[in-house]
Amino acid sequence: MFFGYDMEKFLLLLVVAALLIGPERLPRYAEGLARFTQRAREWLAGARSRVKEEMGDDFDDVEWRKLDPRQYDPRRIIRDALLEDAPVPTVQAAAVGTAAAATATTPLAPVFDPDAAAAGVPFDNEAT
Repeated sequence: MFFGYDMEKFLLLLVVAALLIGPERLPRYAEGLARFTQRAREWLAGARSRVKEEMGDDFDDVEWRKLDPRQYDPRRIIRDALLEDAPVPTVQAAAVGTAAAATATTPLAPVFDPDAAAAGVPFDNEAT
C-alpha cells in the first residue's frame, strides 16, 4: 500500500507515532498535516488547469487509460495473447477430442535394434 507496508503495519505505525508525539502535540501536528494536504491539492488543481490551458482542447481527447504503464505488465501481455489465440471450443471439436481419447493407446517403448547399432553412427572428422 504505502512504501511496501500493508494496512495493518501502517495502522501500527500511526499508533506508535501518536504515542511518541503525545496528546499535547498531536492536534498541532494534525493541523499541519491538514494544511499540507490542502496546499498539495490546490497545487495539483492549479497544475491540471495550467496543463489544460497549454494543451488546449486536445488534452481532453487523450485516452489516459492507454498510457497507463501498468497495462504493460509482461504477465498480462502474455496472458492476453494466449487467450486471444485460444481456439473457440465447438461441439465438433469436443466430439473429435473424446473420440481421440477413446482410441488413444499408450506409446510403445523404443526397441533396441542391434543391426542399427552395428552399422554405427556417421562420424565427421572435420566437424569436431
